[in-house]
Amino acid sequence: MKIVVKIGGAALENKDTLRKCAHAVVELVRDGHKVTVVHGGGSTLTRTLELMGKKSDFVNGLRITDAETRDVALMVLAGMVNKSVVAAVVAAGIPAIGLCGGDGMTFRARKKQTQGYDLGYVGDICAVEPRWFEAIWGEGGIPVLSSLALGSDGEYYNVNADQMASACAAACHADALIFLTDVPGVKDADGAVIHWLSTAQMPALIEKSVIGGGMLPKLEACIQALKKGVGRVRILPAAEVDVLPQFYFTKLECGTEVISA
Repeated sequence: MKIVVKIGGAALENKDTLRKCAHAVVELVRDGHKVTVVHGGGSTLTRTLELMGKKSDFVNGLRITDAETRDVALMVLAGMVNKSVVAAVVAAGIPAIGLCGGDGMTFRARKKQTQGYDLGYVGDICAVEPRWFEAIWGEGGIPVLSSLALGSDGEYYNVNADQMASACAAACHADALIFLTDVPGVKDADGAVIHWLSTAQMPALIEKSVIGGGMLPKLEACIQALKKGVGRVRILPAAEVDVLPQFYFTKLECGTEVISA
């Protein structure tokens, strides 16, 4: 099977958790699956910007990105964070190749249009060239992607990592897209995790502000992946990553499975 795993949140900050995520990904590959890892790194980027005296502002979970912020994102996401994920996967026993969307023109972006706001250098993915993934898989490796892509204007655009993972899964015709996060799943109004969430339930939850912030682009990414033919989409807490290799064969008691209405 083809599986896209997105790693974000505290999993990237905590070496122990990142090591466990890397081992789970490697186990999937050893079971015969073709795996691509997409990572975020927003917390590390925010912290780096703060050290530079720059405040981060967000609209519906998306960072407003001026030219300087974009350049720092390139340094942090395509550099430090990407290489730390590569190192963790290599230490777990499988070669990993670190990429950003500009490498090999793998991902192309266009400026994201948001009514009432100019998000700056924030992009939506408009084209994907999956042959580089096939080439890396063919050599027994794991592609590790940071969420930056080139626009037709030659500029790099910061792309929400959840949306990057969704676009990657759709382009690869993935059987599964799995988000490893630092939250237990999508919660209802009482704070209980919703284990099975249909796309039809989402508008009401958003309207009542039960779902908001960074979960909005994540669920939009889930919807897009399902619409474009990805077989299964699940949000899993990174703390429970040990169950990842059993994802397709065992009924999991943690996280949220997103299903088509």
